[in-house]
Amino acid sequence: MDTDHSALGRALDLFDTTPAVGAGLPLWLPDGAVVRAELERFALEQALASGCRRVYTPVLAKRELFERSGHWDKFSADMWPEMVVGGESFVLRPANCPHHTQVFAARPHSHRDMPVRLAELGSMFRSELSGVLAGLNRVRQINLDDAHSFCRPDQVVAEVRIALDAIRHCYAVLGIEVSRYRLSVRGPGGRYLGDDEQWRTAEGQLREALDAVGLPFVVAPGEAAFYGPKIDVQVTDRRGREETLSTVQVDNNQPERFGLSYIGEDGRRHRPVMVHRGLLSSMERLTAILVEAHAGRLPTWLAPVQLLVLPVGERHAGAARELAAELAAAGIRAAVGPRGSLPARVREAHEHRDAYVAVLGDAEVTDGTVAVSVPGLRTREVLPRAELVERLRQEIAGRRRERTVAGR
Repeated sequence: MDTDHSALGRALDLFDTTPAVGAGLPLWLPDGAVVRAELERFALEQALASGCRRVYTPVLAKRELFERSGHWDKFSADMWPEMVVGGESFVLRPANCPHHTQVFAARPHSHRDMPVRLAELGSMFRSELSGVLAGLNRVRQINLDDAHSFCRPDQVVAEVRIALDAIRHCYAVLGIEVSRYRLSVRGPGGRYLGDDEQWRTAEGQLREALDAVGLPFVVAPGEAAFYGPKIDVQVTDRRGREETLSTVQVDNNQPERFGLSYIGEDGRRHRPVMVHRGLLSSMERLTAILVEAHAGRLPTWLAPVQLLVLPVGERHAGAARELAAELAAAGIRAAVGPRGSLPARVREAHEHRDAYVAVLGDAEVTDGTVAVSVPGLRTREVLPRAELVERLRQEIAGRRRERTVAGR
């Protein structure tokens, strides 16, 4: 089977596209929705663990919001056409950050409240041309794991370090290797918001955080966001192409443009700094990377089918359904395989990249055991049913990358 994520994703029933919906607008099929939901749950856990609070904001807003943020001037050619409703102009958002400035501005804040960390896995839209669309890597709707910290200037370095630590933890769990860390700064000829002093300060804060964590990095002039410098976490795909997966950005400009403030110890209004953080990138790009990295055989916690139960014959079907129900009650995604010859069904499980296969015949039903194997491997382990359930439960709860049953 082709290891390109587009071919794998369709062969494994993860996603598809149709002319009726349009190019660059993938449909997440039920198995793909399982993978995405698990990644979203992981992203939310990491956001909450680092002090974020979850918010929800609309996918569109008045054009003037993006004019004020600077996105309209910079990105209007890549945004969807504006929609006029009741004499007012609305657009689909190209980024989540302007909405989050309004969440922060909705309530007054004291210096004691800072930092205020907001997280949302929100949809963004880009008017990409058909010629550049590619599977899940280049799409027209992006579902981004996004967080913004509004902090005092003296808290910026600590916030960047928190983001870097969270990114490194997530990559360790997912098995993603970092190619390099890139400090993306202004370049000649670019259109950037803000003054030189703001940029020097922000770049210095990012350098300080990278040095404090002990991460080597390269400097990339011209790769900064239009509102501030950033750290790009670069990964290399199976074709050897490098791309940005996660980012941490320091932004003084949007707080200034939106007039954001908090009350300082001196009783006066002060301007917060906005630290943008994308831990896991978009669900589309992350899924593409993981599907290709694992050749479709995802870790058990991500696998749509975590254990496929195969009864040897019709008389074992009842026991197979009971085992599947017991596994489901323990939070394990189990399914009973279709009828047919056992070798053919095992081969089908291998092609579908199911995490584990359990075979139930006369001996297993009599002994209360299960013969478990990993599709594609010759190893096999016979376990009591209760032990199987507990070992799978622990493997999934721990988000382990390695198989812990019959895979050694």
